[in-house]
Amino acid sequence: MKRLENLSGCACCPVNRRRFLATGCAACAGATGLLAATRSAAASDQKKTRVHLVYSIFDEVQPRATWPHIGFDFRPVMARVESRLKEACPGIEFVTSMADGPEAAKKIVARDADAKVDGYLVMQMNNWPRVVQTIAATGKPTLLADFTYGGSGGFDLYTAELLRKNRTNFGFVASSNLDDLIASAKCFEAVGNGATESFAAMTARVRCERTREPGDLACKPDDLKVLDTKDCLAAMKQGKILAIGGRRNQVWNAITDQLGIEVVDVPYAELNAAWEAADKQRSNEFADRWQKTARKIEDVSRKTLEESGAMYLAQKTLLARHGANAITINCLGGFYGNHIHAYPCLGFHELYNDGLIGACECDLYSTATMVALTAMTQGRPGFISDPVIDTSKRQIIYAHCVASNRVFGPQGESNPIEILTHSEDRKGASVRSLCPTGYMTTTVKFAPERKSMIFHQGKAVETPIEDRACRTKLAAEPVGDFEKLFGEWDRWGWHRVTYYGDLKEPVFALADALGWKVVEEA
Repeated sequence: MKRLENLSGCACCPVNRRRFLATGCAACAGATGLLAATRSAAASDQKKTRVHLVYSIFDEVQPRATWPHIGFDFRPVMARVESRLKEACPGIEFVTSMADGPEAAKKIVARDADAKVDGYLVMQMNNWPRVVQTIAATGKPTLLADFTYGGSGGFDLYTAELLRKNRTNFGFVASSNLDDLIASAKCFEAVGNGATESFAAMTARVRCERTREPGDLACKPDDLKVLDTKDCLAAMKQGKILAIGGRRNQVWNAITDQLGIEVVDVPYAELNAAWEAADKQRSNEFADRWQKTARKIEDVSRKTLEESGAMYLAQKTLLARHGANAITINCLGGFYGNHIHAYPCLGFHELYNDGLIGACECDLYSTATMVALTAMTQGRPGFISDPVIDTSKRQIIYAHCVASNRVFGPQGESNPIEILTHSEDRKGASVRSLCPTGYMTTTVKFAPERKSMIFHQGKAVETPIEDRACRTKLAAEPVGDFEKLFGEWDRWGWHRVTYYGDLKEPVFALADALGWKVVEEA
């Protein structure tokens, strides 16, 4: 854990103690008038609300492959946040620290026990450091803020987890607009002045007031054709999933028992052998095609494209060998563990356009969802994603490093793609698909062992281009209660699966036929 202390009271200048003593004290020592003024200011500061700003972060410059991406420099971001807070909240004194997990958070809380700290602002800069849980447990007003496309995964899960505990001292803000953070931070001062509302209620009111008003949800026509429920169930039972690099657990059997979809455990070695044996000429042909059709290729070598072509051929080989229509790979574990030597992202992209299924991270929940809904929609691809919520735009943004560019099915129109490195580690090759907007989308995830599925819909409104987080981003304005979107991530995990089309009626009919519950999260 590293600590940045604002010793001068200037929130825009986070300096360490040694540097402050070396550069500032000599000038102060000879200035009697300034010393008196400082004492006066210090007395005045005692009346201020004191808030400890804690960055939930691995380090100032990102040392590992996770969101936003390896090598990301957080220092300018933190300086801007502190500067704006200081300028806009003159009644609040901010002190700042960094924490990379529960132990660091405990040290901060212990150190604050003898200090007058009125509340905590936790900025979730990276996805998974667990910091806010320890701080919220103090009972002091705690505001969790998402650094959009940086800490959004942890923010989603931790917010839902804390909301389920009904903590009246916990508030949150998920906005790409820094003004929304500032408005929420001002609630600390209101609490200190004896506000009758709880901190949770006050921040919720501010958040709802500042969430953008609903837009026009009228959508473009979509010639969607779906199987009836009986035929969909029959098609699902013809499905088979190859799981590579996962661990067998209760969901494996539940997928077969509940949905009739077989799951087969395949070792990394079999995939890697197929990759090594892939026809080099055909691999080169795919590289040629990607070079011709991609709108842009950036930081990806010809050799990497050829290796990606070989990985696509390897995936097709395994699907044919096992008589399967879906493959899901623990891609990061395989690549970092030296079990595979090319990312499967471009291969998954091609599988989608073949009417087949390639799913990331050996996520069997999402893969089973895709087997069912691709059957239901007669070949439309699902988009497995890590969603981000932005109240300032009233959007949920689905983000991942792979997607189809034929969202209406293999015979549908194609949209532009760009080929870039895998975002988190800046290696390999992945796809940015610039998906069409103006259409209704349906987002679903199955939980077969619980006989449940989660569901929401949204109008596709934007394809954001942002270097942070995964490459493909599809933003939708949700249909329904926007605030409800914060409530289920701890019970369902981060991934969701999005399809183009209004699938509400057939999805609910499928749930009825299976005897499952549908949880509407918006």
